[in-house]
Amino acid sequence: MRKIGILTRNESSWCSMQLKSAAIKCGFQPVCFSFSRLVARVGFKPEISVGDIDVLRDLKAIIVRPIGRGSLEEIIFRMDLLHRLKRLGLYILNPPHAIERSVDKYYALSLLEEAGLPVPKTVIAENAREALKAFHDLGGDVVIKPIFGSRGIGSTRVSDPDVADRIFRALEFHHQVIYVQEYVPHKNYDLRVLVLGERVLSAMLRISDLWKTNISLGAKPAPYKPTREIEDLAIKAAKAVGCELSGVDILESERGPLIVEVNSQPGWRGLQEVTSVNIAEEIIKYVISRVK
Repeated sequence: MRKIGILTRNESSWCSMQLKSAAIKCGFQPVCFSFSRLVARVGFKPEISVGDIDVLRDLKAIIVRPIGRGSLEEIIFRMDLLHRLKRLGLYILNPPHAIERSVDKYYALSLLEEAGLPVPKTVIAENAREALKAFHDLGGDVVIKPIFGSRGIGSTRVSDPDVADRIFRALEFHHQVIYVQEYVPHKNYDLRVLVLGERVLSAMLRISDLWKTNISLGAKPAPYKPTREIEDLAIKAAKAVGCELSGVDILESERGPLIVEVNSQPGWRGLQEVTSVNIAEEIIKYVISRVK
C-alpha cells in the first residue's frame, strides 16, 4: 500500500489524527514518526530510515508537523535531514527552506517587507540600550517577542519604560536577541488565513478577551470570508516565505492590514470548527497531486 509519512511529536494529537484519517480515506497508509526515530547514513543505504522503513524507497511524501524543541545540534540535524531528503527527490510539505524562514521571525518579516507587503514596525537588536531607544521610537507601547517561538508563548506587551529596560537588560544578559514590535490596536481580534498551494483554503477571525489572539491561549474562532485584498496578501505572504501550506496572521489596523506572521506548520482545529472545508483532506489531496 502507498505510504505517506507524518513527522509529528505526537501521533495522537488532533491534527495528526485528522491527517491519518484523511490519508486512509484517500487510499494511502499513514506512517507517523518523530525526528528522534530517524537514522541517517552516509556511504551506504538506506540513506535515511525509520525502523524498518527506507524513507526514500517506501514513502511517497512527508508532511512535517511542528518540529518541537531541541538543542541547537538536534535542530540543525533535523533540518539537514529534511534538506537531504528533498535533494534526493522526496516531496516534503513544507519544504525545509520554508520552515527555516518562517520559524525565524526576523527572517520572515524581512522577506515580507522585501516583497512589498505591509508589516508592523519592528526593531531587532542584541543591545539593551538600543532596544530601549526602539521602545520610545515605536511609541512607548510595544510587544516583546522571542525571535523563535509560536502560539504567543513568551510574547509580552509593555508600555512602562522601566519595565521595558529591565526586560531588555535581562535578555541581553542571557545572550538573547531582543525583538521589539509596535503594538497595533486591533480590538482584540485578528485574521488567520490558511493558504494551500496558491489559494486560500479557509479563514477565520480569532476573537479574544485579551490582546493576544491565539486559539491555544483561549481566543475563540469565528467564521470569516476574506476580502480579495486579504486573500491576495495571504497568498503573497506564503509565497514570499516559500510555504505551500501556511497560516498567515493579519491584523486590521488604521493603516490597513498588516501581516504579523507566517506559520509553516499551522494547526487548524479552531479553524475546522468554523468552516465546512475538510482541511486535512484538502492537505492530503494536495500532497497526492504534488507527488503525481
